[in-house]
Amino acid sequence: MIAVVVTIGLAFVGYIATYVNGLRLAQRQERLARVNRQLSNFYGPLFALTEANSRTFAAFAARNVRPDGRSPFVHETPPAEEELAEWRLWVTTVFLPNIQAMRDLVIRHADLLSEPEMPPLLLQLCAHVSGYEITVARWAQGSYDQHQSEVSFPSEEIGVYAREGFARLKREQARLLGRRDDG
Repeated sequence: MIAVVVTIGLAFVGYIATYVNGLRLAQRQERLARVNRQLSNFYGPLFALTEANSRTFAAFAARNVRPDGRSPFVHETPPAEEELAEWRLWVTTVFLPNIQAMRDLVIRHADLLSEPEMPPLLLQLCAHVSGYEITVARWAQGSYDQHQSEVSFPSEEIGVYAREGFARLKREQARLLGRRDDG
């Protein structure tokens, strides 16, 4: 009789252990799947776009500085018409499409955010894009009295957010895959 009870007890403990282990593996697989989605659909593209935008803006700024090394937009002498025309060209062909793509990521993939609430800097990004969209619409109508968005672009903050979010998720992905994290 004792042998039967021990056998049933061991079988039950084995079943519970198998169930708990299966549950842990399923949770780990689901966490890995979410991290992969976060990297491929949000943080990876956001990181690439912020880096590309930052580097492109730096190239624009280096190419379009005044002889004293300052930007036409932070100078006591207002920008000349040719400087403004060059700015409009860069905004419409490079900067606006980049920041619109960033905004679209935020809107389409908000479910992939790591935070429980929308970070204010992402809301500021969305508002900045809207501000530029109305500015560009005015340019299309021939009105060139405004050349920037009413809302500032959180350039450094969004760059840090994207870079750190991407790096954190890559470390988490490596951990979930059982790889050693060298970074």
